[in-house]
Amino acid sequence: MISAGCTSTSAVGNSKTKGYAQSHVLNGKASWYGDKFHGKLTASGETYDLNALTAAHKTLPFGTIVRVTNTANNKSVNVKINDRGPFVRGRVIDLSRKAFAKIGNVGQGTIPVRIDIVDDSNTFRYKH
Repeated sequence: MISAGCTSTSAVGNSKTKGYAQSHVLNGKASWYGDKFHGKLTASGETYDLNALTAAHKTLPFGTIVRVTNTANNKSVNVKINDRGPFVRGRVIDLSRKAFAKIGNVGQGTIPVRIDIVDDSNTFRYKH
């Protein structure tokens, strides 16, 4: 289980990275996904829980922990990558509903974000 809260501190000095540079940063738009996916299997083999702090990314290894910062209000949340996506042009990450709600208003649909790698030491390919 991932335990995370909102914060605005930098992860660079505390990163545990093996495959990506500690300064690895992505910028773009984040969206969220929820109800119709709740309880279904993710691409990693884990069950999607809209109340967990998880996310979908196109290429980051499953199990990677990233800090997602809403650049409009500077609120951050740590999430575990356990799915693939987003599949909408211009978006860099799909957050669980809970993760999105910690850093933005779910009614907005998308928010501008910065993504920092926090920990990729426990990555995996697929859980059976």
